[in-house]
Amino acid sequence: MIRFLKPALAAALLVAAPAYAETRVTYKSAKAASSYYQMGVQIAEAMKAGTGGEIIVTVEESQGSVQNVMEVKARGGDYVFTTPPALVGLAQGGKAMFEGKGDPAFDEIRALFPIPSLTMHFVMSEASGATDFAGMEGKTILLGKGSFGATEGEKYLGLFGLEGKVEVADVELSGAVAALKNGQIDGFVTAGSWPAPNVIEAAASTGVEILSLSDEQIAATKRARLVIPAGTYAGQDSDIVTTSLPVAAFTTTKMDDDTAYELTRTFWEQKAKMSEGAAWWNGVDTDLMANITTTIHPGAQRYYAEAGIELTDAQK
Repeated sequence: MIRFLKPALAAALLVAAPAYAETRVTYKSAKAASSYYQMGVQIAEAMKAGTGGEIIVTVEESQGSVQNVMEVKARGGDYVFTTPPALVGLAQGGKAMFEGKGDPAFDEIRALFPIPSLTMHFVMSEASGATDFAGMEGKTILLGKGSFGATEGEKYLGLFGLEGKVEVADVELSGAVAALKNGQIDGFVTAGSWPAPNVIEAAASTGVEILSLSDEQIAATKRARLVIPAGTYAGQDSDIVTTSLPVAAFTTTKMDDDTAYELTRTFWEQKAKMSEGAAWWNGVDTDLMANITTTIHPGAQRYYAEAGIELTDAQK
């Protein structure tokens, strides 16, 4: 009799034992081939390591920031996504690409932490002789298609009096470095985290001049000023002053405070280790918090209070 009671007792004890406290989170970033998807993978690894496996992050491919925001309407408390803070403001105001698509769920979006900014790079070959935007006149420039960098690059050509004065190459951005090396183009425009892999390759293989913007030009773009330190790219002897579009990780009020706190705490505590494997994390510091223009999740606010990081009234 006792022989048969023991397994039953063991089963009862297993049922009574507390479940392992594992929290699963979905992180929706960008296309799988992008640097931002790679960042998502690094964040997932950092969360697992930093929480001892208590938070497991699954990275999901995305077609872009607008899609990430729109999916808030159908997602639950385990949803984290990346987007420029400005896009959240547009969604909450029902403006631009969100006109006629407003939803009360957008008002529940809350920020967690900043990630590397989309940074504009205007890359010219040394052979072109261009050292500023005026020097781009008469040159062949690759802008790419359909990306933020392509749209922003086209805007800058208009702002700086170059519209119709440069030849825009009809080539995909993926072919930029090869086209630069064989002289098909004089330069290309790309936006992404720095250091950008395609700019690293171009600088190392063919020699390039990465253009800086003046304070007046930066003001005209209405974008955030960003400095890429000297030595980031081969042959770069001085700082590059350019523009950027801040990007951050967001969730909604559906996420519980403890999970938001752990995600935020672990991100900042693991950032130095992530920087060892990918230099783009070096561009993230608490100064980027100023670029978050929307409300921060209460759980994340708890971490920032403990860390002595001051938040603005708009972020509280």
